[in-house]
Amino acid sequence: MSESVIDRARKVMTAASVSQAAFAEAIGLTSDKLSKSLTGVRRFTSLDLARIAEFGNTTVDWLLTGREPQRPAFAARTSTPAVDERGRERLKDLVERFTTAYEVIDLLGLSPDLPELPAVRADLKRYVDQGVALAEDALGRLRVEGAPSVGELGTADLVQAMEGTFGLDVAKVGLPDGLDGAAWQADGFRLIMIALTDVPTRQRFTLAHELGHILAMDAQDLLTETHLSPGHQKDLTEVRANVFAANLLMPRDEIVSALQEGELTDERLTGLVVRFQVSPSALAARLGQFGAIAPETASRLRGLTTQTCHWLTGQSDLYEARKTWSQAKRLPFRPAQLLYEAYLAGDTTLRPLAAYTGLDVDRVRAMLEPEPVPQDEGISSTDVGEEDLVFQP
Repeated sequence: MSESVIDRARKVMTAASVSQAAFAEAIGLTSDKLSKSLTGVRRFTSLDLARIAEFGNTTVDWLLTGREPQRPAFAARTSTPAVDERGRERLKDLVERFTTAYEVIDLLGLSPDLPELPAVRADLKRYVDQGVALAEDALGRLRVEGAPSVGELGTADLVQAMEGTFGLDVAKVGLPDGLDGAAWQADGFRLIMIALTDVPTRQRFTLAHELGHILAMDAQDLLTETHLSPGHQKDLTEVRANVFAANLLMPRDEIVSALQEGELTDERLTGLVVRFQVSPSALAARLGQFGAIAPETASRLRGLTTQTCHWLTGQSDLYEARKTWSQAKRLPFRPAQLLYEAYLAGDTTLRPLAAYTGLDVDRVRAMLEPEPVPQDEGISSTDVGEEDLVFQP
């Protein structure tokens, strides 16, 4: 005989070694209501199940179905020597945060419909050609959605444009040492993780590279990227993702337009590095594809750093701003919003939102439900005149 929700709720209570009365109090029910639920007279509400799951450190999905939480299979190259066992465990813990959030959202019936993605063209056999075509399709989709030239988009704006256009969740997080990025897609979500770094161009290229994997449907298993090196991958799916990233970040029409603006002097080349927000080596490779620069010029360009290019064009402040952004954590907003709205509707507790953000439940509650600020004695709002400055951080 298969287990029921009631059976699994009893398992939680038994595993905790508490009385039925104590269990009822812990999950916010009266003893009478819990008794009726455990005997089948009353159905557990979604909030009841969320609280039982929280109490038993399990998931609502397990209470309802008995299924263990879905977890990604890791692609073979995840075992690369660049990431040790401790790093792999850290990555699994990180993925767990996102997986749990997606599961709760799905169980609550809040999973949004994801837009259809551009697809790899079946008539193109070479992976390089597939990468080029896929980038052109992606650029077309971005432009239809109102995104300006990719070269004109800062990485923060590019992330938002990608999320809105392709139904992605993009996280900037502290990945294990040796990993630049990761991608994973399932029926209900498309996740890209990019590492925090002080090299903003690497992060931007990784972002585009991972989008290439998502669009090509390469990320059914969790893919991880170790020190991406454009033009040096041997895996054909990696070649395709690299070609995609180069064509997305340095679109053909924009490169052609730049070439028509005049001779590619050293000053103009450093300016193009700043404009397209790519590394000098990536720009050299792209211009080389067009036969636009001589080998010695390409070699000289590769010898520069992105920071130097900003300095030579008088835009060192812009580089520092870009580096600061690339070093700051970012969690996708959509899952947090959906979990918070479910909490406000009484469909779940704050635990899923706290787990997603990596914060303690009490801290999240204090942030979202702050205590009223007491009125200072002798001062009322009517005592504040227009000339008085009122500051609250």
